[in-house]
Amino acid sequence: MNTQNNEQPDLLYAIMGWAEEQPTIVLLQALERTGSINKAAQSVGMQYRTAWQKICRLGNLLPYPLLNKRVGGSGGGGSVLTEEGRQLLERIKLLQRKFTQFKQFAAEDPQEALTTIKTLRRIEMKLSARNVWLGQVAEIQHGTVNSVVHIQLKGSDRITSVITDASVKRLGLKKGMEVMAIVKASNVLLGLDIDPQAISARNILSGMISNIIPGAVNDEITIELPGGSTVTSIITSASVKRLGLAVGKPISAVIKASDVLLAVA
Repeated sequence: MNTQNNEQPDLLYAIMGWAEEQPTIVLLQALERTGSINKAAQSVGMQYRTAWQKICRLGNLLPYPLLNKRVGGSGGGGSVLTEEGRQLLERIKLLQRKFTQFKQFAAEDPQEALTTIKTLRRIEMKLSARNVWLGQVAEIQHGTVNSVVHIQLKGSDRITSVITDASVKRLGLKKGMEVMAIVKASNVLLGLDIDPQAISARNILSGMISNIIPGAVNDEITIELPGGSTVTSIITSASVKRLGLAVGKPISAVIKASDVLLAVA
């Protein structure tokens, strides 16, 4: 699922330039060299007031002291980074070295670099919902109030979402666009020998049970779909016993289209 967008490489370069030229980072490096905020500001061509504000703002955002102040002495006083501040700067330097390597990678293949960044963002997403699938918008059926969005998952698996037409416009959804489908595990019903024509739910995802985690009241069921995606459902332990569910048994996950939320990175 590769989406081509000529603006994406330009956006990537803009982000890289912003990260490389952070004035506060440059100021911290100058402060480490000079031991004085005033001298550091002069060396980077910044007004003392601006430099002081940046240092104070950064200090307020950290859980530890950033500066140790020296009063008088042969050096005339000044400010130096605390041990924690020096460690922070070392981590920043390490990041910059790694970032230089990444820039070379991005210059050789900017589209692949941007795809990697987007993948990392998805990995770091924190959601309460157990089911989050990456897909591609296959079709959008617009309505007066609600729209039906068909999402192509890995392999031949598909899932359908019903959201407001206003949400479609707000998310900028278009055919071929990457999107994430999100469903709470408690909204995934399970059934045996489901006839799609005999049930109102739009999504019938059939696969094999790959894992069952028993609980005191509810059990967590994981279903592996033919395309390689998995679906997680949480149902009562009594229902698991009543249906005779076991690992390796074929099962269908039933999901109402209105329970499928959509998100874009």
